[in-house]
Amino acid sequence: MIFIKLFLAFSKVGLFTLGGGYAMVPLIQKEIVERHSWLTMEQFTDIIAIAEMTPGPIAVNTATFVGYKLAKLAGAIVSTLGVVLPSFLVIWAVAKVFISFQDNPFVEAAFKGLRPAVLGMIIVAALSIANIALSGFKSVIIAAGVVLGVFYFKVHPAIAFIIAGIIGILFFR
Repeated sequence: MIFIKLFLAFSKVGLFTLGGGYAMVPLIQKEIVERHSWLTMEQFTDIIAIAEMTPGPIAVNTATFVGYKLAKLAGAIVSTLGVVLPSFLVIWAVAKVFISFQDNPFVEAAFKGLRPAVLGMIIVAALSIANIALSGFKSVIIAAGVVLGVFYFKVHPAIAFIIAGIIGILFFR
């Protein structure tokens, strides 16, 4: 039964989310934290952090971690298939249709409307995670330092994660 629930929950994420991994985070949160209570918000935030640091798409990594936590290797496989299969099928179908209609003014207009919606979903994901991650002045300083380092000083994100982890060890023990 857990396998069906995992597959359906992550299939919903893969099927109904536009804009890639970060735009999927609010729907993943709704499914695994709010709807099914498989994780607490704090656990979810930790898994998102791990999924961000590991290679691969954030939604796939999150599905794999959640599936593994709930049902070991089989759960990881089922969850990963659940999030990937609908996305693959939708992309395949859209690609076939898009080639024929890519110059259509209605299609172009639709994409102009979708771009800011994707940004909105990414902002929702960031705000949801900020509620847990920014637990005090030190964490706000770390977040601001990462934003400044990556955005303005072009520090590689992996280096920013390593530095943030070291700061966490030094100041949050």
